[in-house]
Order: sequence, then C-alpha cells, then structure tokens
Amino acid sequence: MFKNTKFSTDNVQLLDLIVLLVLAIGAGCGLIYEYLLSHYAARVLGSVEQSIFTIISIMMFFFGIGAYVARFIKNPFAGFAWIEVILALIGSTSILIIGAIFALVNLFPQIIVDTFGLPLDLMPIGGFVNTAAQIAKLSPYFFAAILGVFIGIEIPLIARVREKIYQQSLTNNLGSIYGIDYIGAGLGSLLWIFFILTMDVTIAGALTASANLLIGFIFFVLFYHHIPSRNFLLFSHILVAIIILQVFSYGKNWSASMEDMLYLDDVVHSENTRYQHLVITERQTKYRDKNILTFFINGRTQFASNDEHIYHSMLTYPAMASSARHDRVLIIGGGDGLALRNVLAWSPKEVTLIDLDQQLIKIFSGKSSKVPKRISKQLLSLNQKSFLDKRVKVIIGDAFNKVENLIKSQKMFDTIIVDLPDPSHPDLNKLYSANFYTKLSLLLSGDGAMVVQSTSPYHARNTFISIGKTIKYAGFKSVQQYRQNVPSFGEWGFTIATKNKSALRRIMDLQQLPLKDRWITINLMKASFEFPSNFYHNYDSIEINRVGSMIAYQYHQQDWQERLGIYND
Repeated sequence: MFKNTKFSTDNVQLLDLIVLLVLAIGAGCGLIYEYLLSHYAARVLGSVEQSIFTIISIMMFFFGIGAYVARFIKNPFAGFAWIEVILALIGSTSILIIGAIFALVNLFPQIIVDTFGLPLDLMPIGGFVNTAAQIAKLSPYFFAAILGVFIGIEIPLIARVREKIYQQSLTNNLGSIYGIDYIGAGLGSLLWIFFILTMDVTIAGALTASANLLIGFIFFVLFYHHIPSRNFLLFSHILVAIIILQVFSYGKNWSASMEDMLYLDDVVHSENTRYQHLVITERQTKYRDKNILTFFINGRTQFASNDEHIYHSMLTYPAMASSARHDRVLIIGGGDGLALRNVLAWSPKEVTLIDLDQQLIKIFSGKSSKVPKRISKQLLSLNQKSFLDKRVKVIIGDAFNKVENLIKSQKMFDTIIVDLPDPSHPDLNKLYSANFYTKLSLLLSGDGAMVVQSTSPYHARNTFISIGKTIKYAGFKSVQQYRQNVPSFGEWGFTIATKNKSALRRIMDLQQLPLKDRWITINLMKASFEFPSNFYHNYDSIEINRVGSMIAYQYHQQDWQERLGIYND
C-alpha cells in the first residue's frame, strides 16, 4: 500500500503541488458548471433571477451533502479518479439531457393530436401533460443536486490523499485545501466572465468536462498502483472522452434542434452575449421576404415583425406628439432600432440611444456576421437601417450610470423614450426606480415629454401602477398611463410624463395628426388612456419603487405568478 512507499522530500512536495493544482482545476470546473447550469436553466424556464439563484443555492446545499458522503468512500485515490470521470460525463451531457426533456414535453401534446387526429383546440394541456411539464421544470434542479454532490466529495478526498502522501496528519491541511479551492473557483469565475459566457453552452460544457477528465487521468497516472479495477477505470476514461468529443462536435446542432422545439417557429439565430440569450425565430408565409420574425431575450418575446408597429407606434407617437420640439431625443434601451426608426420619422437633429448590449446593436445594425444574411437583410428592412443614420449616437453601457454622464455634460432632450425589458430581474429594478426617473427629469426639457414601457396592465397590474406612481414621485408634474393590445404579447401599457402641461391635454388639443402613422389615429390615441372604473382601486396601497427596495421586481414576480396560477401564501 501507499504507506510503504518511500519518497524523497522533493518528490513528496512535487506530488503534493500537483494534487493541489488538480484540486484547483476541479474547483474551477465546478464553478463553471454552476454558472452554466444556472444560465441554461434561466433560458429554458424563462425566470432568469429565480432560476440562477435557485440553482446556485441547490448546488451549495449539495456541496455539503457531498462532503458528508465522502466519508463512506474507503479509497480516496480511486474515489477521486472516479469522481472526475463521473463529473465529466454529467457535465458534458446534462445541458443536452435537460434540453431533450423540455423538447419532448413541448412536442408531446402535438404528438397526441397527430396520433389521434384531434382538432388543435382540443390539444391536451392538463393531466399527464401538465405533470410532465412540471417534471421538466425540475430537471435543471435535479442535475444541480447531482453535480453538487459529486463536486462536494472532492475536497474531503483530497484532504485524505494529502495525508497519505505525507504519511501523517497535516496541521494546516484544510486551510491549504480550501485556500487552493477558492483560488481555483475564482479563476474559473474569471474564465466564465471573459471567455465562456458567450460560448455555446454545449461547447462550454464539453470543454469543462475535458478539464475534469484530464485531471482525473492525471490522478489515475500518479496513483496507478493504489487504484483497483484500473482497466475498467481506463476504459471509462476512453468512453467518456468519446462522448465529450461527440458533444463538442455535434452538441451545438443537437441543442439547436431541441431549441427549435421550444419555440413555435423555426429558430434562425441563437446567440449568447455577455448579458443575455438572444433568439430570432422565423414563421414561413406565402411570401418569403414577408416571413414573420420574432425576437426573444432570455425566452421572453420582445417583438414580432407582423405587429411590432403597433407597440412601437404606441410607445413613441404620444410622447413625440406631446413634445414642443423634436430636435434632440433620448432613447434608453430599444437596441432593436425599431423605436429609433419611428423617432427618425419626426426629423430630429440628434438622437442618443443607450443600450447595454453591443452584440444586440450589431445584430440590428447589420454588423453581426453570425446572423444569416437573409435574416439580417429583413431586420434592416424592418428598422429601416436606423442605426446607420448619421444623426444617431449610440452609447453602450448601463443606462443607470450613463445618464449621469449626460447630466454632467448638461445635455437636455425634448423627448425621452424608455424602452427597457420588464423589471423581471433584480438588475433591472434600478431602472424602474424613483432615483433613475429623477435623473431623467433633469435631462428633460420643460416642455418635453417622457414615455416609459410599463409592462402589461392586464397581466401585471400592480407593477404597472407602481411604475406610474414612482414616476410621479420622482418629480414629474403630470403622469398618465395608457394601453394598447399587441397580438404577439397581449395588452400592453405605457406611462407618459411631463413637467408642465399634461401630455393627455396636449393630445386632446390636437386637431389632426402632426405626422402620418401606420397605426395611430387621434381617436385611438385618446381612447388608449381609458381604463375600467375599478382599475386603480388599490392605488393607495401600491408602493413606490426605490433602488434598494426591489418593489418593481417583487410586484412583477407576484403579478405574473398569479396570472399563471401560482399562488404563494
């Protein structure tokens, strides 16, 4: 056994250094699996914040379970070598398995309809189908638990291996191990941020699994004589290596095929940026150049090309019509260039657009080589090449901070259009806060108007009302809310604010449209400000959203959960 083997002091220290290095790499791999799984779960589940935080919490919990389980592994050398093979196998395939589960569950109702010749309005949605859907939603968490257990086993085994190497109990064994583990995890985090974040998830999983398999093989070679069933372990290494190679070579195509099943239409572009997952789908029509394109961010619909004009007309027209001038316009968000297209029709002298994601801007300005040329051409036709207009200045960065620079440079805007995603993530909450709207009030001219995309008044009424109250609290003298039905995602709401005369009164004073529009009429615009008599019945109980309060985020979560039939006491 190992205790009878004699090493020189230099050999022992070198061996120990290699073991610690192996642990560091394993820790980095574990951290990457954690991030990969949480972000992929957010993609398929749609609830970004809950999915990410839940996956991380589950994995941390099961790290502890794994550390406890390690005590039952008698041979730490064989145990660690086998753990790395298992981690490599699960790590390389878990994303594909989760994707397959969701794809099959999504396809199952259609299979029943086709098999039994049922009409589409009788497509099954309850019973077994609903149970299968719930099981599918649990699959990312199941793999998080499994990976957490095996990752948690690593540290106790390495602690025992080191004591075997030195043939004595080490005074600072755990300190050294946890120190190198944290360093490895930190390096894994940096790799994730700067390199892996924008990779295809299957390729990232395969590369990480390769690192696990490599350190497992190194461990196998170092302690060959202390591992039973060596031939079987070696065969397992080879088999898993072949699986990883297949995933690396074909996983992206497999994942794309399964992702197609998650959407109603064909996925023609899928891309991870540093901040979000972007998907463009295409629905075939009689005329190929008129195919319907739908754009998704993190699984949420942003627009469909056949009715986006409704949303963007309602977003931009009332604010532009309510502004005394249109010389300088600020757009926050709107990286698809569609609101920008509408604004340019008013002949402004200058338009400033702030968006966080440069890759998104590239897609909609025709500068992304990843988007099929045919699709890119259609997107440019849709936004009328708005980003190529010389009057447009694009600022890349977090709007919460970038508006500070505009304030410092004493910029003023005649119209401000806020076209951001719903406050469905804690990071977005600050962009719906009183603090942010106060900053925007400093940028708005006295006779100008600001409009804010304000989620659905039907699906998320409390959030909608809170946004209006928060803007009012931020110092705007007049605040009104309005709505319009957009077929792609239902009834949608907006909030318009001014510092002086109300926007609604300015609209009511219009005798004719100042600019012809594809959708807007004077009567339609006026009618959009009408709500049912009891719509604001709980207005006084709705809270204002502040930067640290997370009120908008919490309301949004509660509103949509209730709409989906998920009630929490």
